Amino acid sequence: QVQLVESGGGLVQSGDSLRLSCSPSGQPFNKYAMGWFRQAPGKEREFVATISLVGGPGLYADSVKGRFTISRGDTKNMVYLQMDSLKPEDTAVYYCATTNWAQSMDASQYDSWGQGTQVTVSS
Repeated sequence: QVQLVESGGGLVQSGDSLRLSCSPSGQPFNKYAMGWFRQAPGKEREFVATISLVGGPGLYADSVKGRFTISRGDTKNMVYLQMDSLKPEDTAVYYCATTNWAQSMDASQYDSWGQGTQVTVSS
């Protein structure tokens, strides 16, 4: 299984930006499509964005469309989530994950998960 490490979370104000990163620890993940999910306190984990193994345009949850951008590094072995115009409702732990599917919004189709990084947006 691929081991993933997320970074870049923090405490910001409404309207600010953050860039999350996901990197492999050990085995590379450049052969997998990738996804970002998030989980707020008391809520189920929800889909945020996904990108194919070759990069290109991502798929997004309606709640973040137009504000978040998912991308891969040049070697396809890093994945980023650029988050702009952050809102308090974006507060959650953000996770990256790998999937053998092309691009999936279904968490059950993801195999390896990171430990998550906390994003807190104050109003």
